[in-house]
This record gives sequence, C-alpha cells and structure tokens, in this order.
Amino acid sequence: MITGGPGSGKTSVVEALEADGYTCFHEIIRSFTHKAKKGMASAANQNNPIAFVDDSLGFNRKLLEGRLKQYRKSEKVEADLVFFDRGMPDVLAYMEYFKQDYPDNFKQTCLQHRYDRIIILPPWKEIYNTDGERFENWDVAFEIYHYLKNTYTKLGYEVDEIPKGSIADRKEYIEHLVKPGN
Repeated sequence: MITGGPGSGKTSVVEALEADGYTCFHEIIRSFTHKAKKGMASAANQNNPIAFVDDSLGFNRKLLEGRLKQYRKSEKVEADLVFFDRGMPDVLAYMEYFKQDYPDNFKQTCLQHRYDRIIILPPWKEIYNTDGERFENWDVAFEIYHYLKNTYTKLGYEVDEIPKGSIADRKEYIEHLVKPGN
C-alpha cells in the first residue's frame, strides 16, 4: 500500500508500477470529490478536500467502504503483488487532521483488513501542486504526511519511507523493497 501527503508523487509511482504489469488499485477520492463538489463555489474548498460536503462522516464512510471494496477485490486477484494508491487508514488520518470524529467501526475496519506492507512517500515541495481535486496548500500537505505516518504506526504497521527521486528510481526502490526475502 502506497501512501503519503497530497502531491508527493504516489499516483505517478503507482501508474509506473501498473505500466510494468503490476496489478494496481487507484485512488478513489478524486472521483468522489469531483462528484461531491459539482455546482459548489470554489471558495468553499479552501484547504479541506471535503469542506463542501454537507455530511463529512457520510462522505468518509463511503470512502472507507470504497477502499474496503478495493481490498476485498484484491484478495481475488491472482498476482504475486498488488499495489494500492492509498489505504483505509488514510481515511482515519485525514479525519484526525481535520478534527472530525469517527465511530469505532472505522478503526475496526482498518484493524481487521491489514495490508502486507506500508510504503510512504515524503512531502516534496518541488513537485507539489494543486489541481481541481487537490485543495490542500503545501503546509497542510506536509502536516497530513505526519498524520498518515502516525496513524499507520498507531495501527501497528512498520512504515517504509521511499526517498525522493525520479519516478523510475522510486519504482525500482519499491520493487526491491517488496522482493521476497526483503
């Protein structure tokens, strides 16, 4: 599972892994965000990617369920390796960052459905940018990275941080990291 703050290069690395033939499950929040923000004024978005949602708990529940669905689907895939662009605990990290309460079943879902390895990409200001579905400014993206790392650690994961570098270098680093015996 590959995670990191917004704009750290996760999606580019996942797409490179997929181009090399690996099975990859892509980030789903972009499509959720796009649907939820239709017709809303951009001023409402600010730094919180779900500030424009009337029911943030419902939105996050739907996001958690979507990632759980990906997880379950991955269990049926016949492949040695499967990669995810973000995981279920990311929902908890974001909710904690934005000071949103969540029911205990959110955490239980994360504890009951474990990833084999957590890979985190650090904040990287030189490649960071915003777009139509990424609203967080650099400072927020940097802070979210720490919330993500802390959340996975609290859930009992060892988190492997990937150094900055080209997409090819990062992909190669990940491939070495997940090689059997490493």
